[in-house]
Amino acid sequence: MPPSRALAGGVAFLSSAARGSRASTSALRQFTTTTASPYKQPKGPATRELPIPSPSAQHPEIPAYPFGPRATYKQSNKGLYGSASIRFGNNVSEKYNVKTRRKWRPNVQTRRLYSESLGQMIRTRVTTRVLRTIDKVGGLDNYLLGTKTQRLKDLGPWGWRLRWRIMQTPKVRAMFARQREELGLPPQGAVQEFLPEGETAESLMRQTDEMLSREDEFEIGEQEADVHVDVVPDNFMAEEKRPSGAEVKNL
Repeated sequence: MPPSRALAGGVAFLSSAARGSRASTSALRQFTTTTASPYKQPKGPATRELPIPSPSAQHPEIPAYPFGPRATYKQSNKGLYGSASIRFGNNVSEKYNVKTRRKWRPNVQTRRLYSESLGQMIRTRVTTRVLRTIDKVGGLDNYLLGTKTQRLKDLGPWGWRLRWRIMQTPKVRAMFARQREELGLPPQGAVQEFLPEGETAESLMRQTDEMLSREDEFEIGEQEADVHVDVVPDNFMAEEKRPSGAEVKNL
């Protein structure tokens, strides 16, 4: 074979190998891109200024979930799973009592649930047990606004974010203001007017915590000079002699 033909064949082989490596690299890059969000939330008029938070993104404006993220069954951190998790057990044959390891997964579905405060649908993963609870309490908003400790534990990090989001709507704010009025409490913005001059709510709470740590006594009410104290006589509730039979007849 002439040297020129061998050289041309080698160059062609190297160029084809380079094209193959570029093609394989581009194919690999398609699989190494960042994954999309679990589900895309619908947009509406109520979520233009303040959109629905993402289940996985960082939101510094939202208070931290008091119970922290779940260490086991981490899928429940991105949905309304309640207290459901994977359960493990055994299948035991009736004839030979042979144990076979197995697991039970919760029934998780992707649903679009309507929020009355937002006026639109919210797309989320939810278990069938939580769906029944939402129907019983009267909707998604009532489920998210539950005040019991177990309800807050069932919400999880994603439910906690949804709870914060609907609490920013005018409808829920008006409901909270109406509840404060029924309880005889001042409006939320007027609390500072009742504090002593130069004091804040944080400073009073700090003083209260210090008094509790020292086990001091709290003086509640008006000043001592303005308080009227009833003095009990010494012979109050004193025992008297039981009357005899003759004395009872004379009476």
